[in-house]
Amino acid sequence: MLRRLNKVLPELILAILLYGVLVWFAGIWLVGDKLMYSTGLWIGVGLAAGMAVHMAFVIEDAVSLGSSQARIILMSLLRYAVVVLVFFCTVYFHLGDPIAAFVGVMGLKIAAYVQPFFHRIILKLQGKEEEAAKKHEMEEKNYDTEEVRM
Repeated sequence: MLRRLNKVLPELILAILLYGVLVWFAGIWLVGDKLMYSTGLWIGVGLAAGMAVHMAFVIEDAVSLGSSQARIILMSLLRYAVVVLVFFCTVYFHLGDPIAAFVGVMGLKIAAYVQPFFHRIILKLQGKEEEAAKKHEMEEKNYDTEEVRM
């Protein structure tokens, strides 16, 4: 389902989860309250994954239905309001460490930067790297041909 929405969304979510596991494993040894750290971090990772899915829906909606700019802004504000609400509930009800939750949410940014490298690794593991390189080469040739025509 996620791949139908956006081709790179499953890879992005996988990168967010991998980031969460790495940060959890690295930090669990350094904190005093392991339960608060863990729950805070996974709340943040869940938020990051949810934000990625919501952004994909909003982008798909904007492209296919031609949503207005006001609706896109409204959806962005809604997304950030949910993040603030979840952070508030995390602090108010002592559900987890808010700093760890913030680190978890930053997984969305890290995953966005790492996704192209992650994509190449996945292609290499699937044995499709050569096909992707040929496709990219063909796209570059078509782009160069279009430039010459202009």
